[in-house]
Amino acid sequence: MSRLLGERWQRRIAAGFLLALVGVAFAWFFLLPRLRPHIFSGTVIQSTQKAPRLELEAADGHTVRMTDFEGRVVVVYFGYTFCPDICPATLSKLAGAMQILGNRADEVQVMMVSIDPERDTPEMLAEYVTHFHPDFIGVTGDAQTVNRVATLYGVYYEAMEGTVETGYTIDHTTTVMLVDKEGFLKLVLPFEGTAEQIAADIEYFL
Repeated sequence: MSRLLGERWQRRIAAGFLLALVGVAFAWFFLLPRLRPHIFSGTVIQSTQKAPRLELEAADGHTVRMTDFEGRVVVVYFGYTFCPDICPATLSKLAGAMQILGNRADEVQVMMVSIDPERDTPEMLAEYVTHFHPDFIGVTGDAQTVNRVATLYGVYYEAMEGTVETGYTIDHTTTVMLVDKEGFLKLVLPFEGTAEQIAADIEYFL
């Protein structure tokens, strides 16, 4: 009898040990990653003021304001359609991030502000950005308005002499800015960031 009881206790101890191992494995793979602090790929902005006002024109002629997107994370990028490399690479990574986010991409709005209003019409911008993702929007305005908005967001740009084939090019800030659902500028992402890093940073704010 005592031997039988001993075997039962051994089985119970073994079962308990197995359950403990399962619990540890569950915590390791599912809970601990959520408890670890998120490491951002960009520069965190601790601002008590909402993102600078933005009122620019979209392809359908209506005025786009930053306040239109409260309740969504807004990703703002300043670029131009004639850009030979940086802009298409950035928009491709942003499109990749949207794909990684899956259904949650519906809670995100990517917006490209043209720094080349002389050549970028709203219609050209719409065609350009939707080539990368159908939900991306492009906005522009007159040169004075674009310059004011770019300055408010800390974006530098300057026209440079190009070739006969390309026309002038524009040196510009290559970072991407992330505005949270309440309208606060929270993050500045470097050009070097990957689609996976961008998606992870956006998901944190979702």
